[in-house]
Amino acid sequence: MIDPAQIYAQALDAATRRDWPRARSLANDVLRVSPEQGGMHYVAGVANMELGQVPHAVEHLRLATRLDPQRANFAAMYARALALAQLPALQEAERAMSLSPRDPSQLMMLGMVFSQYEAHEQAAHAFRRATELMPNYVPCRFALSSSLIFLGEVAQAEQELDRCLAQDPTFWKAYLSRSLLRRQRASDNHVDELLALLAQDGNEISSPAAQVFLHMAVAKELEDLGRYDEAFPHLVSGKAAGRPQGYTSEADAEIFAAMRDAFSAKLEHSSKATSRTPIFVIGMPRSGTTLVERILSSHPDVHSSGELMSFPLTFKRLSGSHTRRLLDVDTIAHSHTIDWAQAGADYLTHARPSAGDMPYFVDKLPHNFLYVGAIARALPQARIICLRRDPLDTCVSNLRQLFGEDSSFHEYSYDLLDIGRHYVQFDRLMAYWQHQLPGRVLEVSYETLIAEQETTTRLLLDHCELPWNDACLQFEKNEAPVSTASALQVRQPLNRSSIGYWRHYEDSMAPLRQLLTDAGISIAS
Repeated sequence: MIDPAQIYAQALDAATRRDWPRARSLANDVLRVSPEQGGMHYVAGVANMELGQVPHAVEHLRLATRLDPQRANFAAMYARALALAQLPALQEAERAMSLSPRDPSQLMMLGMVFSQYEAHEQAAHAFRRATELMPNYVPCRFALSSSLIFLGEVAQAEQELDRCLAQDPTFWKAYLSRSLLRRQRASDNHVDELLALLAQDGNEISSPAAQVFLHMAVAKELEDLGRYDEAFPHLVSGKAAGRPQGYTSEADAEIFAAMRDAFSAKLEHSSKATSRTPIFVIGMPRSGTTLVERILSSHPDVHSSGELMSFPLTFKRLSGSHTRRLLDVDTIAHSHTIDWAQAGADYLTHARPSAGDMPYFVDKLPHNFLYVGAIARALPQARIICLRRDPLDTCVSNLRQLFGEDSSFHEYSYDLLDIGRHYVQFDRLMAYWQHQLPGRVLEVSYETLIAEQETTTRLLLDHCELPWNDACLQFEKNEAPVSTASALQVRQPLNRSSIGYWRHYEDSMAPLRQLLTDAGISIAS
């Protein structure tokens, strides 16, 4: 006769030792005899999650929370599993918070779930409670600073970053976040401190992480001080230190070609807007996509959902491809089996809840430009807007930006010529989509938007079939959180300071200019 209590203790011991196969096996032994054991479902759920079996984890944790609804740790772990499965998780995360968890790790977990779903006020609340319980845990304090940045609370964010570095001077990413927070001044900057750190010897300072974040931080501050000749070598060194192993521009080009081949048939034009209308804002990163998102989401009928991974994940899952990468030639080759109506429904199931009752929502993942053909098939009611910016400004801005460390969409961004090659592929793919879907994608010039704000804003609203609203001209008053690299910039009125920025580095641009010109791309003289 199985003694559930004894096996439960053994399962917990296995979980403590991170022996997940044994923990799962023991939990399943009990559940076969006594399926109403919430604790056993919890252990099985965590074990399955750690073993990469997310659907099984979701089901076990759903049952655990049904059987023991007052357990905050059960609810927090269920929210995490839902988030990993790219299913709606906010409601469960909110329920977990209502149970007043006292475990900092649970609060940290909930903060990450809230962040994933762009609920930055709730994320900041969870991270703040976690830091109160565990004040010396630097990663949690850094996560709090990130949420505060997204909320526009710059002074508080800087305080948290200073505390991070006071507690752990080797928490390298905090140096770059601190430098990015505000425009550095001659009387108030960290240039000497950063240069002194880079001049040190030792394994820690020579690590790729230290080199990436310190070089990028000092480059940004030197730019603020107008010392561009000194800044450029740091940009190059910082990015080179973080370049992903195995990346090639040739493999990048194969993905673009495969996507064109997969959608070689003519695609249908859009249907009329419905009560669930996504607006996709796409383009090369750092081309003005966040600005357009802020303009649109200032409209009372439009919700900003941020940079959702929902469509790429839906495309991957329904393709049936089992390769490791989110998007590769194998995944695209399998896409002919996708049920596009199902893809559209699945996308809306995940993406729509955060918008509540608002009829439109903006999905601003720039690299959705790769998926335009698939979006057109899956979501005929979707509106698509592509930002175009001066090629040299776009490429230099990508070099200056350190994107998400684990993002497969930005592997090209660690070398200026790789960025140029990626831009060429983007330009050709957008021309292809325009040929396949005439009139479906509205292309907007960043420079024209700056010069002719009202005219371009009216064009944007007309494309989305939205009535005019004056609030769209005052996007800087939009109080919604921003979780992109432009989080601070888009809280200011339009200005021309970013136009022609590449000229600060004109002497270093000759190879890039030649690459773009050889590809037939027109660039400024």
